[in-house]
Amino acid sequence: MPAWRTISLWMDQLEETLTPRPSLEHDLDVDVLIIGAGYTGLWTAYYLKRHAPELSVAIVEAQTAGFGASGRNGGWLMGNLLGEDRLLADLSAEQRRVSFDLLHGIPDEVKRVIDREGIDCDYRKGGALYCAARYPEQEATMRSYLAKLYAQGLNDADYRWLSRGELAQQIRVAKPYGGIFSTHVATIHPAKLVRGLARAVERMGVQIFEQSPVIQWQPGGARTAKAQVRSRWVVPAVEGYANTLAPLGRYQLPVQSLIVATEPLSPTLWQAIGLSQGQAFSESSRQVTYGQRTADNRLVFGARGGYEFGGRLRENFDLTDSEVELRRYLLGELFPQLKNVQITHAWGGNLGMSRRFQPHMLCDRQHGIALAGGYGGEGVGASHLGGRTLADLILQRDTQEVKQPWVLTKGGLDALKAWEPEPCRWLGYNAIIRSFVYEDKTLANPDSPPWRRHFASRLAGFMEGFMQ
Repeated sequence: MPAWRTISLWMDQLEETLTPRPSLEHDLDVDVLIIGAGYTGLWTAYYLKRHAPELSVAIVEAQTAGFGASGRNGGWLMGNLLGEDRLLADLSAEQRRVSFDLLHGIPDEVKRVIDREGIDCDYRKGGALYCAARYPEQEATMRSYLAKLYAQGLNDADYRWLSRGELAQQIRVAKPYGGIFSTHVATIHPAKLVRGLARAVERMGVQIFEQSPVIQWQPGGARTAKAQVRSRWVVPAVEGYANTLAPLGRYQLPVQSLIVATEPLSPTLWQAIGLSQGQAFSESSRQVTYGQRTADNRLVFGARGGYEFGGRLRENFDLTDSEVELRRYLLGELFPQLKNVQITHAWGGNLGMSRRFQPHMLCDRQHGIALAGGYGGEGVGASHLGGRTLADLILQRDTQEVKQPWVLTKGGLDALKAWEPEPCRWLGYNAIIRSFVYEDKTLANPDSPPWRRHFASRLAGFMEGFMQ
């Protein structure tokens, strides 16, 4: 049996045996074929069967449910989308409010489903703390971000500024400058959610075939090593693994995020840290740090990972000493008392990044293709919205989900913007990341002169502009 339990802390904690489902051994005719048993594929199947139980739906999965990002992520269930500010910029104030309400409702809708289906995935809606917590420039950045949110029509019921004292009531970091609290975030146990969702759709009549990688796909079906599937609709729900299904890799590149988890911490340490209500937290730097307190009192902490030349998938997620130590350093900057705590798990995963740095949900009725992706590290909630939206698009339901600016219904795959060829994107990615690292080191050093701090921030901001 494959070593799936070693994928992440989350998969390691599952009490089930992880016995693989049968592989696809015979040809199949279905209404909808879904490629990939991760969040996007499973949510699509769930809502298809919920609204049209007569449909025949099959999922083929190269490994097992939860092998990809769905079993490896940081456990943030966000009521947000990457790039939502740009996506909603041209809408009227009323339209923006409708879109924000749709996004902000994601955690609550997931809660309704897991309650209905009896999925125990450690759901806690404690909100998220976006902390200015390592150097003073972060406070100005966060206040500017909050002003932009309010300019879009949001208010303190959505995002609220926390003074140093208010922040300390929820999380106690070494260098508090304040922060933003959002109510629209929950935390979950990712592997329990994906595995429970797989069982739920099976009860609804969806067939799931594991250890059945697709070797060719096209409108009307797909082929595995042993069988062919014919279908009216194909949903390639592969997100960070888009380069395994040409030509999707032209539009969505795999990048990596890397995560560590501590041993269970003592009540004394947790009293010193806070996070008593299931809050997620992030530190406001371009290192993209994020964390949560798990149900068994570990601290899970992640940060930006990397990009492989040519958009290759990273297969080996045995983190190097330097990768672990960077995350330990960042964690220790926030919580000095954890500098020497034992790290019991270290892992990572591939996630999908679109060229526009924003998600897409696409429906090509002419060719019977529906897909969603480009979540860019915010995929737990975005994939749920993606699955709901794809189901509505396939079933031609007139809902708010299908009317959003991230939904593409004309032009097929050509509606997506392709990535530049190598070595342009590899050189560009590394130049951008180096500017982020330089900024972080400069600003984290209190002895850096003002001119250098200003230069580092301007350079990183300029380079970040290329990612928009």
